Amino acid sequence: MARPQPPTTEIPHTHRFRPRTWVLLLVVLAGGLATSGCQVEMPEGNRRQAQLALSPEQELQLGRKAYREILDKYRDQILPADRREVQLCRQIMARVVRAAGIEPLQREIAVNVPNFRIEGYHFEWEVNVIQDRQINAFCLPGGKMAVFTGIFPVAEDDDQLATVMSHEISHALAHHASQRLARDSSGLNWLLNKKHDREQEAEADKIGVFLMAFAGYDPREGVVFWDRMRRAHPGGSGMPKILSDHPTDEERIVAMKDNVRRAMAAKTAFDQGRIAPPRRR
Repeated sequence: MARPQPPTTEIPHTHRFRPRTWVLLLVVLAGGLATSGCQVEMPEGNRRQAQLALSPEQELQLGRKAYREILDKYRDQILPADRREVQLCRQIMARVVRAAGIEPLQREIAVNVPNFRIEGYHFEWEVNVIQDRQINAFCLPGGKMAVFTGIFPVAEDDDQLATVMSHEISHALAHHASQRLARDSSGLNWLLNKKHDREQEAEADKIGVFLMAFAGYDPREGVVFWDRMRRAHPGGSGMPKILSDHPTDEERIVAMKDNVRRAMAAKTAFDQGRIAPPRRR
């Protein structure tokens, strides 16, 4: 079966579960990059400063190479472009990416997620669907994504599928892979130490519900989806890969409900013209 070649989607310029394969590949490829002295730092201010190990170009190249490895591994399981699941995922990605290009929304997110950066980065948004029972999805640095068919029986509707995809896309927009490499350039802690992951998952939860709201999906369904996942796998027994590093306790649900409230309020304010782009100097 020929591999589908979907068109890439760009985020407009503001002025104009991860399979083990890609994790290991990122560690190997990033070994030389992260030790080359490239450190990108956020501007100082009242927000937490975050270091990123990779330049925008390095991040993009890393994601491309990892994605080729994944598609080669699953070449016989990639669904053709005319399948309903593929069309749905690509529609959701396009809507979420358009939402991420809204400059007032970018400012709103960046207040609390300092490493959320779009300007200066090049994203090649692409999603393929892989026929596999695992309940998983992931988005690589640079915007290339895979969704496994095991997620579809769990996501009851488009809003719940958008929850998963927005969450994973948020990891790419917040440059979490680059941030984790900066914390430990050897990659050892990335594979073995999970203590930093919860912070990034919380950030992806927060970004994701905002993206959902501005993309026209109901972020309240995000709470429903993650709660269903939690209830279906109590105590981590038989935990899907997509939740392996995620906080799954009541505190996460409470935090998400607060994020949803804020996201819906921000969308209402934007629709009413109460959130406007900054004045040009």
